[in-house]
Amino acid sequence: MFASVTSVALVGVEPQPVRVEVHISSSKPCLTVVGLPDTAIREARDRVRAALASSGYALPGRRVTVNLAPADLPKEGSAYDLPIALAVLAAAGQVPAGVGHVVALGELALDGRVRPARGGLAAGLLAKHKALPCVVASESAAEATLAGCDRVFGVGSLAEAVSAALGELPDRPRLTLPAEDVAPEVDMAEIRGQMLAKRALEVAAAGGHHLLMWGPPGSGKTMLARALPGILPDLTEGEALDVAQVWSASGRGHPSRTRPPFRSPHHTATVAAMVGGGSGIPVPGEVSLAHRGVLFLDELGEFPANLLDALRQPLEDQRVTVARKGATVDFPAALQTVGATNPCPCGFMGDRLVACRCSVSQLDRYRRRLSGPIIDRFDLRVPVPRIDRPSLLGPPGESSEAVRARVASARRLQVDRGSLNSALRRDRLDVQVWESGARHLLERAFDLQEISGRGFDRIRRVARTVADLAGSEVVAEPHVAEALSYRGEWI
Repeated sequence: MFASVTSVALVGVEPQPVRVEVHISSSKPCLTVVGLPDTAIREARDRVRAALASSGYALPGRRVTVNLAPADLPKEGSAYDLPIALAVLAAAGQVPAGVGHVVALGELALDGRVRPARGGLAAGLLAKHKALPCVVASESAAEATLAGCDRVFGVGSLAEAVSAALGELPDRPRLTLPAEDVAPEVDMAEIRGQMLAKRALEVAAAGGHHLLMWGPPGSGKTMLARALPGILPDLTEGEALDVAQVWSASGRGHPSRTRPPFRSPHHTATVAAMVGGGSGIPVPGEVSLAHRGVLFLDELGEFPANLLDALRQPLEDQRVTVARKGATVDFPAALQTVGATNPCPCGFMGDRLVACRCSVSQLDRYRRRLSGPIIDRFDLRVPVPRIDRPSLLGPPGESSEAVRARVASARRLQVDRGSLNSALRRDRLDVQVWESGARHLLERAFDLQEISGRGFDRIRRVARTVADLAGSEVVAEPHVAEALSYRGEWI
């Protein structure tokens, strides 16, 4: 006797169909799971046996073989408990074979309850693609509806899952995610002074550029970084789905469905936690969790050199490729990176009030923590000096809402060109309209300053963004001059 149920596996952030096949023979009673299962899946036999008994069913007293196809794809986690149980019941003839015409995902408790498992959104995407109903735990149902699947059943028990799979439950109204509890963002009006840094933040937001800030403690670097999401446009429906896929693949709760994500990992994070990895099939790291949003690296100088060097490829290619034995996956990483650091170990190098206490050797060691290639990947590099008393006690500045309007207007121009300026290829940069004075200034800067080929293109991209903020189709000399002003030496 044979039956099968469709489930899903995550390879990177992409859902892959898994066919849960069950065959029952007349051999000695046992339950075997094959198809590259991990320990959690092999233990499913005990959970399934107890859940069946608690739900009024029985495991057949014969040999039960469970195959997770394709057999060469590693499987992990407890999400296959529910489809295994449904397929066993169908193969044993205890329920009609139609129970297999669903996409099922969920962990079984010993008393027959269905618990949520990683991959609810992936199950919804696969169910939509195959035009099948989706049966998941009640807690995962709202996540599955994000995929646009018309028939999502959130069930609380194995018995209810059987009824849903057989079409015995009435169609339920379309589920919605609960109201978001989004942490309040820092408003630009709260930041006093720092006109250069605030302007650089606006340029970074408008063009999707990476930004590096340095200055003494308490100068406002962290507030500036946390204000960046507030001046970014809302996510489109497609972008929100991209973000939700990454977060679902990592097994985390729902991010905001409208606001760009903001991630701020501690400098003690591992390379795997930052760029993705783990045992078995890799899962997304902080770089991918910040996809379509902001990755804030506070105290950049405290991050290990090998971790910062691991960020070179994501910052340049907007993707992360993680290779493991038996699995190589790509994670999206279209993000903006904001770095903040002190100029020296004591934090007061160049400060107008407090003298620096660092020795030459300490400064050399601190400088070597940030390699030239990683610094070169920041499009804008600006100092954030100590704020003076008149500015600190002065009136509020421009609000984030006003800045966001200008940023959105500039981004609409870039969307019409096909991409944000930070992602413009060299051939697209070459066809931009430049005034002769702007081109001459850029050529002189390249001859007089130590600018790499990558840096040359980044200056042109920033100048294009400044022109977009001014509503100009032509890149003029003032736009290039402003772009060059953001190429400061951080130490």
